[in-house]
Amino acid sequence: MMDRRRFIAAGFSLTPLAVALAACGKAGEWPDGMAEIKWDRDTCMRCSMAISDRRFAAQLRGGEKNVALKFDDVGCAVIWMRDKQSVFPWMTEAATRFWVADVTGKGDKWLDARKAKYVGGRISPMGYNYGAIAYAEAGAADFEEMRQHVLAKGK
Repeated sequence: MMDRRRFIAAGFSLTPLAVALAACGKAGEWPDGMAEIKWDRDTCMRCSMAISDRRFAAQLRGGEKNVALKFDDVGCAVIWMRDKQSVFPWMTEAATRFWVADVTGKGDKWLDARKAKYVGGRISPMGYNYGAIAYAEAGAADFEEMRQHVLAKGK
């Protein structure tokens, strides 16, 4: 039978192993340079809603300080870019990285938002109702077309 001291010592010796194993699998989820999104805790820069629906999240990253701006809906990112361009002029630079979740995934597939195709008719968190996909399909819009539709909605 194991005495109390051995039991406690065994528990402490296994703690680093448990921490290391808990971290496994996390590195591959985020594209290089993307800040981790803490689901249900991080909030959208524009609407302050918790970022929960992993199919519609987006992130902009850039500027001198490599700022990460997180959004719950690509429509929020588009409106934010229009409204905050004077505050964050780096958002429109080619070096600025802009990711959007692939609507067919579960927050585990990320696309370059400017190269992705967008399908309407999805129910997104803020009602812009566009989901990003990797390849064109019938009726899909490119980034600029989706952007124009979102800005015309004017929410």
